[in-house]
Amino acid sequence: MAFARIAGFHPLIALTRMIGVGAFFLGAGSGAALAAGCGQPLEPGRHAFSIPSTDETRSGVYFVPASYTGEEKLPVVFDFHGSDSNPQGQLNRSSWDTVAEKNGFLVVALQGSLPGNMEGTYAWNVPLVTQAQGGLDEVGFITSALTKVKQDFCVDPDRIYASGYSGGGRMLSHYICSGHGDFAAAGFVHSLRAGAPVEIDGQWRPGSCSPARPISIMAFAGEKDTANPYAGGGKAYWQYGFKTAVQRWSELVGCNGGAKVESADGVSYGIYDTCKNGARIASYVFANGTHAWPKPSPKDAVMAANADAQAGIVKVASAKQPSFNPSVDPAARMWDFFQKADRSDMVATVAPAAAKAIEPCTAAATSALDGADPQGTTCSSKEQPIQARRSGQGAKGAL
Repeated sequence: MAFARIAGFHPLIALTRMIGVGAFFLGAGSGAALAAGCGQPLEPGRHAFSIPSTDETRSGVYFVPASYTGEEKLPVVFDFHGSDSNPQGQLNRSSWDTVAEKNGFLVVALQGSLPGNMEGTYAWNVPLVTQAQGGLDEVGFITSALTKVKQDFCVDPDRIYASGYSGGGRMLSHYICSGHGDFAAAGFVHSLRAGAPVEIDGQWRPGSCSPARPISIMAFAGEKDTANPYAGGGKAYWQYGFKTAVQRWSELVGCNGGAKVESADGVSYGIYDTCKNGARIASYVFANGTHAWPKPSPKDAVMAANADAQAGIVKVASAKQPSFNPSVDPAARMWDFFQKADRSDMVATVAPAAAKAIEPCTAAATSALDGADPQGTTCSSKEQPIQARRSGQGAKGAL
């Protein structure tokens, strides 16, 4: 069968829906009804498509691996681009489609509504922190895109994940913090937030964040990042540092104890592995990392290819070999992490609890990833929350 790529329209999806409806009536008596979007193969590769949303029709790109048959429900990863970028550029940066081809899952990259500083680029109209005139309803857009993907493709609704870079990660952080529980796990590259920044008792800290449920998170940061500074500061939308964001998420998902931290070859790996509902919070910090998407060197890539597949550990020539691979390809590492999210092979679990809004400060602060300091402190030592005096919210026009 021949396929054609037509930007914004996919006739096979319409055909799939028709076939799915027919299969429902034919199989109604035997319970053989097809799931939404299942029943037909699709052309492999990247395709542009349109998504009817809350305010106007929006756009994005989806990737289909060659192994897609339309019969087996596959996982999906949403890949959120940074500011001054676009879906194609983000896929080129992240290589999520390369990982998807190897592992057999779909990728969806959506396009933000704000025009970027360069022609053909865009940014996200993040509520509270990165808003600009003409920006559209991004939260409604993401929700609409999720609905369309579930309807049009043969996907497993319980294995939908998300990854965000820079401004895309800030958008993803807001989406999860605003109570949307669509993603089973999420990854953040130079972008993790745990609520809009507010100044409390002279320090910038995360504001309110109310995830729908405990969620596993993997986050990456560079200590030499000047766009979203590791130690905090920067633009109004940023302010509190990376360790503060990780610490807050450990509180939000009910992790027990502090993080286990290892370092090798200028990379530090931290993991909170005993959290509610089997969730984990993992982080990679690069001592020489900038705002660029981390890429392993060619030598490291060869080493990774020869690594033990079960243990996922590269043999590093050092006095003490770390239990993690310091040669990090974020997309591949996130994918491995996502597969263990909310599954029975987690290190430990505790009983799930209903999520509730976390105020800008509580008295339940615990130690930071690698030592107590202002960046790793999310709460005051006082028993009662302190009234916020200043907020980083509403930074109009900031990308």
